[in-house]
Amino acid sequence: MSLRDRLQTALKDAMKQREADRLSTLRLINAAIKDRDIASRGEGGEGMVSDAEIVALMGKMVKQRQESARAYEEGGRLELAEKELAEIVVIQEYLPRQMSPEEVSVAIEAAMAETGAASIRDVGKVMALLKAKHSGQMDFGAVGALVKARFG
Repeated sequence: MSLRDRLQTALKDAMKQREADRLSTLRLINAAIKDRDIASRGEGGEGMVSDAEIVALMGKMVKQRQESARAYEEGGRLELAEKELAEIVVIQEYLPRQMSPEEVSVAIEAAMAETGAASIRDVGKVMALLKAKHSGQMDFGAVGALVKARFG
């Protein structure tokens, strides 16, 4: 079952169970996917984004909500921060499991060995391989710094 199908099924279940908060978040996810489908048609694509693109889109949604929750907490709007955090929980149900720091370290070592990376100039090759193999499973912003530190 594709991620798109899983999300549609979850949406229907949330409607049946009358879970308003969950339903709202699932509708936001589906709207973002449909927007991306429409954008891909405009770019000459087939109009249906892949599961990998959906995972990337949902990863961005999580980051946006984390930033919003942080801003709400700083502004003293705890009820809005809690809403954002609840949305993150729902979105993360459909994302691949995040790798532990140990698993990330092993993946970096394997990617460096596979690409034959020898200097800081090879960071791009290592990152490209990691993104291809572990999309949605690690924070590539943090991983980039770890890869650079290995050469530093």
